[in-house]
Amino acid sequence: MAPPVQILVREPTAARMLDMPTYQFRRLVASGSLPPPRIIAPGVERWYVPDLDAIAKGVAPEGMIEW
Repeated sequence: MAPPVQILVREPTAARMLDMPTYQFRRLVASGSLPPPRIIAPGVERWYVPDLDAIAKGVAPEGMIEW
């Protein structure tokens, strides 16, 4: 059985997906250079994997006007 495909990930996983330390990922999110997390419940933030894939492809994720 194949592992489930992740569609939402926690901050450390999102940073690893972009091959950067978590502190650098946080700084880029805070500056608006990377998309913010999705709030899925009070106090629960996750990053949408298709947004991270778009960044890896050099495309602005949907909803980000300028990147």
